[in-house]
Amino acid sequence: MISGTRENSLPLNLQGLWTNQVQTPWNGDYHLNINLQMNYWLAEVGNLAELHLPLVRLTESMQASGEKTAQGFYNADGWVAHMMTNPWYFTAPGEHASWGATNTGGAWLCSHLWEHYQYGLDTAFLRSVYPIIRGAAQFFLSSMIEEPQYHYLVTAPSSSPENGFKIPNSDKTIYVCHGPTMDVQIIRELFNNLLSAAKILNINDNITEAVEQALLRLPPNRISPKGYLMEWLEDYEEVDIHHRHVSHLYGLHPSNQISPDFTPELAQAAKVTLNRRGDAGTGWSRAWKINFWARLKDGNRAYSLLKKLLEPAWNPENSEEQRAGTYPNLFCAHPPFQIDGNLGGSAGIAEMLIQSQHGFIELLPALPDKWKNGSIKGVCVRGAGEIDFVWENHQVKEFTLRAKADHQYKIKIPDYVKTVKLNNKKIEGKDTPFLNLNLKKGDEVRVKLIPY
Repeated sequence: MISGTRENSLPLNLQGLWTNQVQTPWNGDYHLNINLQMNYWLAEVGNLAELHLPLVRLTESMQASGEKTAQGFYNADGWVAHMMTNPWYFTAPGEHASWGATNTGGAWLCSHLWEHYQYGLDTAFLRSVYPIIRGAAQFFLSSMIEEPQYHYLVTAPSSSPENGFKIPNSDKTIYVCHGPTMDVQIIRELFNNLLSAAKILNINDNITEAVEQALLRLPPNRISPKGYLMEWLEDYEEVDIHHRHVSHLYGLHPSNQISPDFTPELAQAAKVTLNRRGDAGTGWSRAWKINFWARLKDGNRAYSLLKKLLEPAWNPENSEEQRAGTYPNLFCAHPPFQIDGNLGGSAGIAEMLIQSQHGFIELLPALPDKWKNGSIKGVCVRGAGEIDFVWENHQVKEFTLRAKADHQYKIKIPDYVKTVKLNNKKIEGKDTPFLNLNLKKGDEVRVKLIPY
């Protein structure tokens, strides 16, 4: 990431910055139905926040084109982007319905604006990007329709990226639909982020009121009688149950709508979904699954997928044949080469070691058995914090937390801990599973965790 982009340059594209061809695969564009966003999952937690800014600027620059697309294609307010864009800020639908109909690409990009704020707590930045988030929300407020059977508000037309389905008594593959699960999850996140930002910025207007009302009318996540999370509003038969995209688990990762701790039934449905999909797939698909299983707190399954991501891309029995995995130079193979698998896989390692998406910091949430001892330095958490920590025998021994802004930090203390020492002073009365630290910008604390 450091060698592929800079603050005042274009974002990393599908190949990052590297290619051995003049005509690159997919023209080296920006795919907005996961690939571009995956490139930047590592930026904040990896302490490379300044390298997130090219994506922020791209999103900002897409608004004018997106407004024309919203008006011209949907007669809608605000701005929209579909499945792909480029340095000329293309935002129109694509030529094939399986991917071109998806219209939540811009809304997904807006999640990165909120993420950058959460890790830095820069209110001036939030104020500068709030109109972008507001414009994306305006598009859906003015374009969603009422679905006739359940009366939910849904996107239409749309698609679940690149996967198709069959309807009863027909063998035809269908892509266009209304209200696919991924769209609902992205829009719910967009609306919630807008309301959170508006509260911080003390904004209360007709848009915030409309968003509050629309949130109540979005479809819930629905579980099939077979136990998996449904990809569409109806329990249609997928054309490919092993499809590389697992778009209906957006709510598990990168969003925080599905969690073993807070939504156990949905988390179980996510497990069933992933087991049906399988661990195979393109390089970047395997990278996404590392993140999924880390969010489900299954470190061993995440580790298994990390190993699959690193499998040689060249078939040892046929040197002309390529497959998903990793090339000899460590570039990820879709195939062909795409940088998203490298960066998404790295983000997955971070998710295995530290998570902060639910308002508290959790260390080693998905540690695999193979990583018995270790340490990490300089990773970041939401709330403008930076952490170093050490673990032995699968248990955190100590951590150092540095505050980059004034913040009340909440750290989950594992069950195996008997005593907590803060700057070598024992904390009395450990009667909750959380340690609360009210820190000022520049403060640094060292915490030792002593097991039973």
